[in-house]
Amino acid sequence: MKISTKGRYTLRLMIDLAMNDEGNPIRVKDVAERQGISDKYLEQIIAILNKAGYVKSVRGSQGGYLLKKKPEEYTVGMILRLTEGSLAPVSCVEDVEECDRQKGCITFPLWKKISDAINGVVDTVTLKDLVDWQRNNE
Repeated sequence: MKISTKGRYTLRLMIDLAMNDEGNPIRVKDVAERQGISDKYLEQIIAILNKAGYVKSVRGSQGGYLLKKKPEEYTVGMILRLTEGSLAPVSCVEDVEECDRQKGCITFPLWKKISDAINGVVDTVTLKDLVDWQRNNE
């Protein structure tokens, strides 16, 4: 499994929104500047986050975006699955019905262990954890 640029940038965007939340909307242009990411690309990502209800859009001259929930209410898994889709290393782990060879497949237990390990990490690490890690590294 390889996380795409979109998935990585989505995490960076969410971390930035969490770290810079002072109660006022944050402009995508400001995030783009801080993160060194194209504001056009971040606009595409923020639209996905907004549609999913992860961020709140505030219009007007002082507009921008805010997290809809507290950082501890978002897991890395939630955020990545929004842009990446499944995090399973192979499709048969995600959808057991898809593979008729599963019962006799010697590698299925391996793929399942890898999938469980990935999910065990991304579903327990929160956005707040990432913010805390970032602040500890500054």
